[in-house]
Amino acid sequence: MASSPTLWTWSPVAQDQRFARGYHTCTAVRGKLCLYGGVRSADPRAPPLGEVVTFDPEQKTTAACGARHGAFGRSHHDAALLGERWLCAVGGWDGSRRVSSVLGWDAETGEWAPWAEGRPSNAPAGLSSHTCTRLSDRELCVVGREGGLRTQRRYASVYTLRVNAGSKTYWYKEEESRTASRSGHSAVLLQSDARRGQQAGYSLYVFGGRGSDTADWVGQWTKDKIQENTDPSPRLTDQLSRLVATENATRAAPKSLKSHSCSTVGPFLVVFGGQDLCKSRDSVCKDLYVCDTRSSPICWFQFPGSDPLQKRFAHRTCLLNDRLYLVGGFGADGKTPRPDICVLDVL
Repeated sequence: MASSPTLWTWSPVAQDQRFARGYHTCTAVRGKLCLYGGVRSADPRAPPLGEVVTFDPEQKTTAACGARHGAFGRSHHDAALLGERWLCAVGGWDGSRRVSSVLGWDAETGEWAPWAEGRPSNAPAGLSSHTCTRLSDRELCVVGREGGLRTQRRYASVYTLRVNAGSKTYWYKEEESRTASRSGHSAVLLQSDARRGQQAGYSLYVFGGRGSDTADWVGQWTKDKIQENTDPSPRLTDQLSRLVATENATRAAPKSLKSHSCSTVGPFLVVFGGQDLCKSRDSVCKDLYVCDTRSSPICWFQFPGSDPLQKRFAHRTCLLNDRLYLVGGFGADGKTPRPDICVLDVL
C-alpha cells in the first residue's frame, strides 16, 4: 500500500545552543521570539534557566540577557505579554519548589523584577505545568493542578489573576469552577456562537494533560471583558484551510497528550507533538492536529508526521508575522534538548 503524501513539515530556520531547552515559554514580543526559562536536561535536579533569549526572524539575530541561573530561574511555568511591553511569568519550578509567585520582564529595559502579592489574595500552594491565559492587560486565567512536593489534588483549580504592571503587583482569586486534574495541558479561548443559543462572548476550554480526549469548559466572559491581541495570519490561515480540506485529512482529536504545543491561527487550533500518556514506550509524538472551529460542532483533524527526528515534547510553538515557529523541547530519546527553531511549512 502506498504511503500518504507528506502534506506538512517543520523547516529549520535557525540553530543555537541557547535555544536548547524544554519546559520553557516562547512569546512574540515586538517582532521577536522571546524564550524564557526552562531546563537543559530532563533530570529533575537540573536548575531552571533564568535568561531571556531573543531571536529576530527577519534579521536572523540572537541575543541573551539576564543570568543563566539564579533568582529569576523558572521552568514548567507559563507567561503572558502585557501592554506589548511586560512579559509576565506565572508560577513554575524555581529549582527547589513549586511557586505561584509572579515575575515581570521589561522588554524596554531588559530587566527582571519580582512582583509583590497584594491583599486580599488567595494564591495557589504552588503551580507547575499549568496554563495562564491572557484575558486583558489586567486579568489572566490560571488553570492547573496545584500542590506541594507531597500533595497533588485530584482536580485542577481555576484562578483569576489580576495584575498591575505599573505597580508590579498581583492578586489571586480562586473561582468556584474546577476541571479534571491536568498537568501539561492546553487552554484555548474561543468565541461563543450566539447562533447556537450561547451568550455572545468568549469561553475558555482546557484539554490534554490526562488520559482523555475530552475538553473541560472553564468559564465564559462577555466581549467587553476580553482584550484581543491577535496576529492576523491570512497566508497561514489559507494554507490550513486547504490542509483540512484534503482527502488525507483524518478526523481524530488529540488524545492523552501532555507537554504538547497549541497555537491559535485565525479560526484554527494547531497542536503538535507531546507525550502520549497511554504509551510506556515510544511515547513521544510527531503528529500534527488541526482543529477547525468554523464548523458546528468543531472538528479535529490528524496529520501523521513522517520524520522521526521531528518528535518533540516540552517544546513551544509561537505565531509571529504569519508564521508558526517551533522552539526547543526534547527529542525522541526524551533526554536531548533541541537547539533549532523551525517554521511550519504546509506543502
